[in-house]
Amino acid sequence: MVPDPVLTPAGLEPAFDLQAYYPALVYAGVVFALAGATLFATHLPILKPWKPTRVKTMPYESGVDPIGSSRMQFDVKFYLIAILFLVFDVELLFLYPWAVIAYADGGDPTWRAAFGPLVFVEILIFLATLGIAYVYAWRKGVFQWR
Repeated sequence: MVPDPVLTPAGLEPAFDLQAYYPALVYAGVVFALAGATLFATHLPILKPWKPTRVKTMPYESGVDPIGSSRMQFDVKFYLIAILFLVFDVELLFLYPWAVIAYADGGDPTWRAAFGPLVFVEILIFLATLGIAYVYAWRKGVFQWR
């Protein structure tokens, strides 16, 4: 049974139909069931090591045996590189949508004529700011690993 359309300020629209959301509900149920089954399977004795020895239970990282405490301090360079990676990753996050909108076929020519040059200048300012930050980090020696 299809519900009757509803009159809204935008015109006649179809009413809310819960049946349209059943596939998403089934998909979510399957996802949760698989996640639960995976978590349950990790606790089955058949999947665990039969003879946990000292060597098998020892922490292992990148083929190097652990030496000393696991609470050692990391150099600030690790954090600086991670922050710079995030900065340039966010740069791409802003550039991709702009490039798609600016150079896609079928866009609104009126909007492109009115705002295209302004947005292009804003993107150039954004890239110049990132370039200045890159040069600053380079001059400070952030990219040199000691």
